[in-house]
Amino acid sequence: MDRNQLFDLEKVKSMVDIGVRFDSNLTFRDHITEKINKAYSVLDIIKRNFIYMDEHTFIILYKSMVRPHVEFVNSVWCPYKIGDLKEIEKIQKRATKLVIKLKNKSYIDRLIYLNLPTLKYRRLRGDMIEVFKISTHNIYDTTVAPDLIFNERANTRGNHYKLQNHSFHYDLRKHFFLHALQISGTA
Repeated sequence: MDRNQLFDLEKVKSMVDIGVRFDSNLTFRDHITEKINKAYSVLDIIKRNFIYMDEHTFIILYKSMVRPHVEFVNSVWCPYKIGDLKEIEKIQKRATKLVIKLKNKSYIDRLIYLNLPTLKYRRLRGDMIEVFKISTHNIYDTTVAPDLIFNERANTRGNHYKLQNHSFHYDLRKHFFLHALQISGTA
């Protein structure tokens, strides 16, 4: 094998790794579209097979069959564009209308009645849980866990686990969970 052939990288438009479709610009648009379509197809199956659903049945079906498609590894592909956020939230809006007695209520009222948070809230909560695991409990192997930079000059009340805020020139890194890696020099 020629030395030049060893170092030639194949250029691909997109690839799938750990169940996430990565594109060359890291927009995850194809992945988001794929997950939205899959969630809608599962919703249609539920709608065809369960004509009348009470709240308890809906919650079980939705949490076990639909939401996993939308939330699988979302710390990797977390949407940040407004259009993507609206499209993903629209899945839950349509799903909550499957409960017939809630069909004429507003989306917020349906969520309150069903005791469901928004999908945006669940993504934010998941990120906070991961930061907590990394920063305080050392649950992850220290050789692979990101180095989180704490704000040393935080003189306010509260705790000493305040993370350093960073400013970014481009939006590409601003909305991702591991933006601290670039700042700490480990990326």
